[in-house]
Amino acid sequence: MEILKVENLSVKRDENFIFKNINFSLQSDEKLFITGPNGAGKTTFIETIMGFIKPETGKLFFKGKEVKTEENLYNLRISAGYIFQNPDDQLFSPTVEEDIAFGLLNIGKKRSEIPEIIEQTLDILGINYLKNRLTYKLSGGEKRLVSIASVLSMNPDCLIMDEPTIGVDEKKLKLLLRFLKETNKAILMITHDKDVIEELKWPVLRLENGKLFNVYP
Repeated sequence: MEILKVENLSVKRDENFIFKNINFSLQSDEKLFITGPNGAGKTTFIETIMGFIKPETGKLFFKGKEVKTEENLYNLRISAGYIFQNPDDQLFSPTVEEDIAFGLLNIGKKRSEIPEIIEQTLDILGINYLKNRLTYKLSGGEKRLVSIASVLSMNPDCLIMDEPTIGVDEKKLKLLLRFLKETNKAILMITHDKDVIEELKWPVLRLENGKLFNVYP
């Protein structure tokens, strides 16, 4: 099943196109990398997919329906978990536990369910010990893992990840990569990390000079 699709997507910055007439789809069982030089528009591309940026041209479809209304957009953002490049843009509750709980309450989880979900999610990434820590006192790598945990806890259909491995120490990175290998969720990940690309061996798309094209396989 096709979970995400864009047709003829174009975005401008000032008078210049960042990218133009991009066509792209992500299947429900598909995992893809997006690479490309700095400034090529990778983050802009996924922010447009998530509805944060209004395109100059093009259509966005989620599970076969065109995203045109606020309700469509809400359904997209609940089902497509977005992990920001900068975790400070994502974390805003005082403690790790409260930050994860906030998202779960927003999607209607019962308070009685939440502690177990938090424990299970933190365990996936090996960061249970951070549960009661203040978010603003975390290291950059710890913040990144907590931001991933906040999204994973809501059990989205797919993950849209912007450089999720930056600053993550070797031990935690192994746990994260194991999860990414084993999960059946669709994933679209921006990365510059050649070791991660080599480890996961997913197909690679490259965004450069306003075009998105296959690199591997």
